[in-house]
Amino acid sequence: MRFELEGAIIFSADLAPAAAELDGILKEMEGTVLMKGVPEGEEGPHVGSWKADGPELKLTIVSGRHVRAHEALLRLRKELSGRLGKAHRIGGRAVRIDRYTIEFQVSREPVAEVRVPFASGLEFQGTTARLVLTDVTEDFLSRNYVDRLIALVKEKVDAQRYEGKEEFWEAIWESPALEHTYDMDPTEEMARLGWIQQGPGKGRWFFRPQAAAVIRAMERIALEEVLHPLGFQEVISSSLVPFEVWLKTGHMKGVANEIYYLSEPATRSAEAWEELSDLVKITREVPREKLADLLEVPRAGMTYAQCPNIYWSFQKRTLADEDLPILVYDRTVNSFRYESGGRHGIERVDEFHRIEPVYIGTIDQLVELREGLIERYKHVFNDILELEWRMAWVSPFYLQQAGLAGGETEGADAGDDDRREGTIDYEAYLPYRGSREESEWLEFQNLSILGDRYTSAFTIKAQRGELVSGCSGIGLERWTSAFLAQKGLDPSNWPQGFKEYLPSLPKGFTFH
Repeated sequence: MRFELEGAIIFSADLAPAAAELDGILKEMEGTVLMKGVPEGEEGPHVGSWKADGPELKLTIVSGRHVRAHEALLRLRKELSGRLGKAHRIGGRAVRIDRYTIEFQVSREPVAEVRVPFASGLEFQGTTARLVLTDVTEDFLSRNYVDRLIALVKEKVDAQRYEGKEEFWEAIWESPALEHTYDMDPTEEMARLGWIQQGPGKGRWFFRPQAAAVIRAMERIALEEVLHPLGFQEVISSSLVPFEVWLKTGHMKGVANEIYYLSEPATRSAEAWEELSDLVKITREVPREKLADLLEVPRAGMTYAQCPNIYWSFQKRTLADEDLPILVYDRTVNSFRYESGGRHGIERVDEFHRIEPVYIGTIDQLVELREGLIERYKHVFNDILELEWRMAWVSPFYLQQAGLAGGETEGADAGDDDRREGTIDYEAYLPYRGSREESEWLEFQNLSILGDRYTSAFTIKAQRGELVSGCSGIGLERWTSAFLAQKGLDPSNWPQGFKEYLPSLPKGFTFH
């Protein structure tokens, strides 16, 4: 790495009285103050040139990776303030970087343009990146933005490796092929029969009594056959997630384009809202530009998944050993994801119903729990729903949510026979999509052990040892889609195990 800085230290008074001393002081500091933290034998920062111009000390600094040029600039200001303050009553007030050129290596030559914020220029020569920053403030330096920019460039170059590359997928288990007599899209059939109605709004459905009964039966099965036997306890979370929480989980840098954001009123004053109310009364429309003026900039969003708020509830807590593993679930909060053109049926929507089990414990406890979850899910999918389905190791979902390149992560690489961490997807065959060999199966369940990613982010500790966490989101629309796509909408064709949870359908309504 090479850092070349052109900038200045701004002092409280003209530097002319101290000009004669500056050259000796700067040379001395190159061998002392600026060398702190530089390994023996490595080159430290070097002041290439300098000039006293009124209250400004204009200078260039060149450095390698140890004690980077901007760090050296801050050290110089502190040291010079002390020395010149005693001798001349001159103190350093601020620093300024006019131009900062950083050269560093990336893992491969980019195949497409790479853009990052704040950069005046970014170019590549092979695997050497040359990043140029101008008008850099001291706040920019103190917040460590420089290192984060370098990391972001490397991340974006690495991400190009995975663009267009299929997600890592390795089969674990597959049920026997079943004979299916139903080949209709269940969403279309439910809409035709009046079980569901699209809306209100895009990517949402209104579930009438018949469809609601099926979904609630799925919920009872998940609770009574999977979660409660394993000792999970219910919690109730909020539908809103503050940005501070998503910054810790990585959602704000990974899936910001899929979040539904929430704006609070800028004021509750009736007088401030009077004009908008009057316009609505007259036009029978909402004046959106006027409304925008009355709203705060979003500081939170609607739930993307329930787990971030659950982790927040344990933030900076030390959990008692006897309570481990922590096993909780939320089923009250709907999830919101902006799917845009990717919507389909009731299984890929902007708002859906989900049970989110979250577990926190030692890695051994969670590996044991995972085996229990696998067996309970097998019991449900084989014995109650009688589905044709399969399990596979996949790229962990949290890597995409955190904006990281997927497919290669510790404990989830192909050929690793002792996976302690990672994500398992459950996929169901949908006959209406075509042959089981060529069609896309529906991912209708997942099961993850996520390591210490979230326990570290939220500082969740144990009395002894390290904690890891995981989750296993249960999408009720996904379960319903998989079941109805294989079994159809005629209850007489449904398995007996499911009928025990839903002996008969509600009558519903007739429309004329």
